[in-house]
Amino acid sequence: MEYKDYYKILGVERNASEQDIKKAYRKLALKYHPDRNQGNKQAEEKFKEINEAYQVLSDSKKRARYDQLGESYSRWQQSGAPGGFNWDEWVARGANQPGTTRVEVGDLGDIFGGGFSDFFNSIFGGLGGTPGGGRSWSRTVRQEPQAYQQPVKISFQEAYHGTQRILQVDGRRMEVRIPPGAHTGTKVRVSGGGPAGPSRQPSDLYLVIEVEPDPRFEIRKNDLYTDAGVDLYTAVLGGQVTVVTPDGNVVLTIPAGTQPGQTFRLAGRGMPVLKDPQTHGDLYVRAKVQIPKQLTPQQRALFEKLAHGG
Repeated sequence: MEYKDYYKILGVERNASEQDIKKAYRKLALKYHPDRNQGNKQAEEKFKEINEAYQVLSDSKKRARYDQLGESYSRWQQSGAPGGFNWDEWVARGANQPGTTRVEVGDLGDIFGGGFSDFFNSIFGGLGGTPGGGRSWSRTVRQEPQAYQQPVKISFQEAYHGTQRILQVDGRRMEVRIPPGAHTGTKVRVSGGGPAGPSRQPSDLYLVIEVEPDPRFEIRKNDLYTDAGVDLYTAVLGGQVTVVTPDGNVVLTIPAGTQPGQTFRLAGRGMPVLKDPQTHGDLYVRAKVQIPKQLTPQQRALFEKLAHGG
């Protein structure tokens, strides 16, 4: 069986990052996509090869196993030993490890435009094919306890400062910390916090966060947006306005001639970064210029004088 160098196929180094691998894959997939190469069998095969390489290198577990194989294959090449490389060792390895179960997978058919190569099936499927040339194969899948999800609503202030929730699961009382910077969709993992499964081992529980809206702030990733009322005279002449922030009010000095909707940036006063709560995004303040609806006779006279260049 021919060894496939997936790194060479994608044109990346063996120490390439996930981003480098994804970038290389997207570029090649776009170039060799069947829609752009209709009737080109060579491009079609190249497209399948690219997808197979990405299927392995984008998965940390598959990539680690493939790297182990590559090291063994290189040592065999360098040793000059007679005979072929012992593929059976790699086909069998991992098939009967504790905590795994054998799962039959049917015809791979049109996955990524066609079945995977014999090389892929042998190393990651457990069998290189079936008698008669069929493409049915088997693989091993590690049995993991089922994870449970529980939606949890928190206020904007709780998302900003962090908070706690008390959970009762199977008679167990747990206090769970929700870190500062949680957003809607953030999942907080509670290891062993779920109900016990068939193995009698507690499963993991994921709290799926939903941040309730706050009329004062708009959240955009780690940045916040808010409005500040500015009276007409301060907008024209310049001055100071009070701005509401999650940590309390601050005074913002605005220049003369401030326009309606003009935005001012308060650095480091946005949402905390989830995994680095000492770092914050920014707060953007939009000037909401307030036009007076009623004028005194004196004010009206002054505006008329200005309107006529007085």
